[in-house]
Amino acid sequence: MQIAICAFIAFVVTALSGHWLIPALRKLNFGQSILEIGPSWHKNKEGTPTMGGIMFIVGILLASIAVMFFIADASATEKIKYGSGLAMALGYGLLGFIDDYTKVVRKQNEGLTAKQKLIGQILLAVMFLVGLHFSGTLSTTLIIPFIGQIDLGFLYYPLAVFIIVGASNAVNLTDGIDGLCSSVTFVAACGFIVMAAILEHTSMGFMAAVLAGGCAGYFLWNCYPARVFMGDTGSLFLGGMICALAFGLNIPVILIFAGIVYVIETLSDIIQIGSYKIRKKRVFKMAPIHHHFEMSGWSEWKIVIVFCLVQLAGAIISILAVQNI
Repeated sequence: MQIAICAFIAFVVTALSGHWLIPALRKLNFGQSILEIGPSWHKNKEGTPTMGGIMFIVGILLASIAVMFFIADASATEKIKYGSGLAMALGYGLLGFIDDYTKVVRKQNEGLTAKQKLIGQILLAVMFLVGLHFSGTLSTTLIIPFIGQIDLGFLYYPLAVFIIVGASNAVNLTDGIDGLCSSVTFVAACGFIVMAAILEHTSMGFMAAVLAGGCAGYFLWNCYPARVFMGDTGSLFLGGMICALAFGLNIPVILIFAGIVYVIETLSDIIQIGSYKIRKKRVFKMAPIHHHFEMSGWSEWKIVIVFCLVQLAGAIISILAVQNI
């Protein structure tokens, strides 16, 4: 019941915030610029307000106040994991906000350079891991679902940074059509709620719940035809939250299944770029793969539904994996 209350708060605050944030973004002319290389019909979305991720960030933050009240008697470890995870997500959201704001000011779809983004993401990941390390809440034992576990010692840290940066960018790649990233992340968050319950990680159950509530509230405004885009402000924040959940449960490798759509999106991009550089031929009509299906004639609604079903399958596999740990 407490988890449901926190999810409901995140949902309501996020959904209601659209009534004032979207008009405010329009008034500030914070409209999205569309890349020339994208599908031609995406040009119709030019000028749609961006930075809408602020909606669910606010909703999740306010819901987190209730979370802290409900987990007041929880262990210090649980509180630290929630607080540090939320802090990392906010850091990623701030990085995305800077990127979005730069795009808006320049009136083009190019903000921070790839190098600037990467440095920022690495620094935030390192800060998150250092915080967990010195609080004594981080284990260097890598749990590999269905296989076993291995203590990596110091090698765990560079691997962890790679996972966090890679996963946050993967979530960012998924934000390409109306309603896709928020709906897929909603399904992923629901999977984490179940996993947290199985592993008895109270704080992570609450974190997953407020994430699910925020995504659901935002989807009301972002489903096709979208009235607002989350921008990098939102997608990087969501990436930070997903990583915080995986590391909070001490099974970061579970993201292979729990974030299966993010993995597929990233692999499609890597395959496309690699194939073109080596063979001068493209495997997909356009990458990431959701654009391939879009160029093949799929509607945005169909892509969202199919990708959510794939994500649901990944979530179920994750839950089965956790039950066998």
